[in-house]
Amino acid sequence: MAEFPERVRIREVGPRDGFQNEPETIPTDEKVRLIDLLSASGVTRMEVTSFVRPDVIPQLADAAEVLMAVQRRPGVSFSVLIPNLRGLERALQLRDRFDEVSVFLSASETHNQRNVNRSIAESLAGLEETLAQAGEEGLRREGVISTSFGCPYEGEVPPERVFEIAERLVAAGCDEVAFGDTTGMANPRQVGEFFAAARKRLAGVELTAHFHNTRGQGLANVLAALEQGVDSFEASFGELGGCPVPPGSTGNVSSEDVVSMLHEMGIETGIDLGKLLAASRTAQEVLGRPLGAHVLRAGPVDWAPDTGG
Repeated sequence: MAEFPERVRIREVGPRDGFQNEPETIPTDEKVRLIDLLSASGVTRMEVTSFVRPDVIPQLADAAEVLMAVQRRPGVSFSVLIPNLRGLERALQLRDRFDEVSVFLSASETHNQRNVNRSIAESLAGLEETLAQAGEEGLRREGVISTSFGCPYEGEVPPERVFEIAERLVAAGCDEVAFGDTTGMANPRQVGEFFAAARKRLAGVELTAHFHNTRGQGLANVLAALEQGVDSFEASFGELGGCPVPPGSTGNVSSEDVVSMLHEMGIETGIDLGKLLAASRTAQEVLGRPLGAHVLRAGPVDWAPDTGG
């Protein structure tokens, strides 16, 4: 029998990774309302926005306004996604409103070129400078590696390439590395083997799993990572999010589905599932459509042990 972690940390990424995929502009005050509901649910880490160019992702053009308006609760760490040094400089004008930065690149050359119009080598060079500046500001730093488990353009992505990128990010100052299954191509056996190797290769580094549910394997992949001792995950409330490729991609694995499963397994998260579901129901009202999280539709198992405290 696998020894599961007693407690798991979940970074809520819906306000950034989820909102940016919505076709209709979400009013700033509604974003703030949803973020405040999530903060009140017991979520301790949250990616609230991104300082990308407004013309690239118009949905997040109000990053500064959102950061200024959201409530800061004790024990809740806010993170912002930073594309480059210029984005960091914009974010630092609000340094007291967030605690962590995330930088990103792809493990696939083709995906990286299409996503940020740079080679992997060019991205790493730029991010090393950005991470150095973030470190001088006392910010916690996370590196996110997209397409870690497969690329819609190139197919298989060798784990060795992913680990080499992770080592560069750690050498540049990252406290944490997240491995993204950007288009939902991972399977549980692959995930187990990947994280078994990653824990040996990157000993002492916080390893975070970021799965999408495109092909319905999100929770199975979470379980496979848990079996390898992974205790840090990223998820999105309501299953918000997605990716332009492949067509019909669903969002990230949903926060409420992950939390529900963990609680039923007796693993603590510190998150109040009822309050998390309330935030997702409010998001449905704001967006005017049903969201994909299974627990949101079916409700939680009423006999599950209470591990929200």
